[in-house]
Amino acid sequence: VIKCKAAVAWEAGKPLSIEDVEVAPPKAHEVRIKIVATAVCHTDAYTLSGADPEGCFPVILGHEGAGIVESVGEGVTKVKKGDTVIPLYIPQCGECKFCKNPKTNLCQKIRITQGKGVMPDGTSRFTCKGKQIYHFMGTSTFSEYTVVADISVAKIDAAAPLDKVCLLGCGISTGYGAAVNTAKVEPGSTCAVFGLGGVGLAVIMGCKIAGASRIIGIDINKDKYAKAKEFGATECISPQDSKKPIQEVLVEMTDGGVDYSFECIGNVGVMRAALEACHKGWGVSVIVGVAAAGQEISTRPFQLVTGRTWKGTAFGGWKSVDNVPKLVTEYMSKKIKVDEFVTHTLPFDKINEAFELMHSGK
Repeated sequence: VIKCKAAVAWEAGKPLSIEDVEVAPPKAHEVRIKIVATAVCHTDAYTLSGADPEGCFPVILGHEGAGIVESVGEGVTKVKKGDTVIPLYIPQCGECKFCKNPKTNLCQKIRITQGKGVMPDGTSRFTCKGKQIYHFMGTSTFSEYTVVADISVAKIDAAAPLDKVCLLGCGISTGYGAAVNTAKVEPGSTCAVFGLGGVGLAVIMGCKIAGASRIIGIDINKDKYAKAKEFGATECISPQDSKKPIQEVLVEMTDGGVDYSFECIGNVGVMRAALEACHKGWGVSVIVGVAAAGQEISTRPFQLVTGRTWKGTAFGGWKSVDNVPKLVTEYMSKKIKVDEFVTHTLPFDKINEAFELMHSGK
């Protein structure tokens, strides 16, 4: 058993608490990882808020991490002690019908136990003050050591800087893949990206790499415009600057609507606007943001009858074990940006400050 520091969420709506925890050794088909760096994501904050129906407490959150394999359980063949890895919240077992289908990346092998905050055998590897602590998204990267299923880990280039490539565990991969895999943005097309946080910037990057000629960034926070343009946005607008609904503004700006739009916020009203900003006959809108539980989307069916397509994406459509190492290689060869997404680097005990910075849009 390893004793180490972890940020524990004891209950919903309270700040994380840095605690000494015990991390049990990995069982069969499990991997124990020394986490070197982790990022914070709105999904962690959503669960912490108490709004997530799958949220279990007490829990160790975090799903954007990178580290080194400390030990492996029986039967683990894909990674060994000392390997550099990224834990995966969407695993890839290679055996379930989802993994065998090229149309999806949603491996279902451990979905049920992962959603319940436990390892595939139904138990936890974390204890603190004599209490069992739940796992989160199969990763729990807000701990100096974590245990994950062997299908939930990608071995990556040992030379990669872990404080940067941890972002490929969720946000950057999600946004980039939404553009190149889910929407399949084409050269010369016009795109609109709603929400200019980390995921939105990654969508912009993907649209630019795919050859889009016009990329419109949409956000009410104008402080984000300069960064969006750095990533490839050709112009940025705020919905608050017009009396008309934003979809009408975009339709006018683009002679009928955009070819591709992306919702990167998780707001159902914005999802509708993103669809309705698409061009009649061929426009495609991709939902990337995760809306709160129980919320529903609406539009007039005529929007779809007249040739628009509404899609969604999880982790950018990447089959995780196969593609995360390739994304790291693309970053190392400078095909995709990663360093530019990092705004602040804080010590682990300042993790609550990191959430404050995220909530304030900084």
